[in-house]
Amino acid sequence: MPDSLHQGLIVRDVSGFFTVLTADGERVVCRLRGRLMEQAASSDLAVIGDRVQFSLNDDGSGSIEAIEPRTTVLSRAVRTEGARGAGASEREQVIIANADQALFVFAAAQPTPSSRMIDRFLVIGEKGGLRASLVLNKSDLDHDGASRRMIETYTRLSYPVLVTSARTGEGVDALRDALAGHISVFTGPSGVGKSSLLNRLEPGLGRAVRSVSNFNLEGQHTTRDSELVPLAAGGFLADTPGIRTLSIWDVEPEELDAYFPEIAALVPQCRFADCTHRNEPGCAVRLAVQSGAVARSRYDSFCALREELEQSYAL
Repeated sequence: MPDSLHQGLIVRDVSGFFTVLTADGERVVCRLRGRLMEQAASSDLAVIGDRVQFSLNDDGSGSIEAIEPRTTVLSRAVRTEGARGAGASEREQVIIANADQALFVFAAAQPTPSSRMIDRFLVIGEKGGLRASLVLNKSDLDHDGASRRMIETYTRLSYPVLVTSARTGEGVDALRDALAGHISVFTGPSGVGKSSLLNRLEPGLGRAVRSVSNFNLEGQHTTRDSELVPLAAGGFLADTPGIRTLSIWDVEPEELDAYFPEIAALVPQCRFADCTHRNEPGCAVRLAVQSGAVARSRYDSFCALREELEQSYAL
């Protein structure tokens, strides 16, 4: 690398102004170099978590000259035509690059957790190469233990599960340990108590994270204000607002089984190489569902997501 270039980590993105943190702790506000800015018009070329090379300008600002290859990415498909909510989901929105792990937060109650929404998040985590964990918050509201029993499906699949309560403090220390020293994304549906849980981890953390995280989609333009918030125990945390819709990006219907680990392991045993696992004879996946080796809820999620992808690719 030439002497005139410096390396750093994008820790803040506000309307195309990127704050880059260097190894010695200096923060430099950068813009993309012109040729990169042209590329960024059609893709999320630079986002929080990206490692970049930049040059210094005379006024102390920087110009990003290159973005290093990403190791992981958490992204979703977004609509790009017409007014908000119109058109086809056909553009990738990258939420964070190079995170070590994704913690997907759901509530034990109010709202009741949805296995289909959990599975959607996990597919996106698997697709992005992230180490995914589940956080079951509001455990003090799980009076009959139904949500804990439901989440055991994922424990059996070796997904780490943390049971927490912002009110009682259950699981907060374990969550703090899980976040320490890592670049983590902390997200989930609306209303699951993420901010309260973050405030229990560190005073004011929920407010700090939420104040700098804003994802707004309008027509063909995506406005992003996002930040990696430093943690007292080391590492960074990226939060997103409660996600109402989460469309899977760049997964073709016939590829979906690869992102359900227990189904992927059975694919070689199916009679037909192109088995859809819905009605073909000799399907090892359906036999496993019948025997209880594959959870019915996971299989139903797979079928629903496959149908959604088939409809999307048919457009």
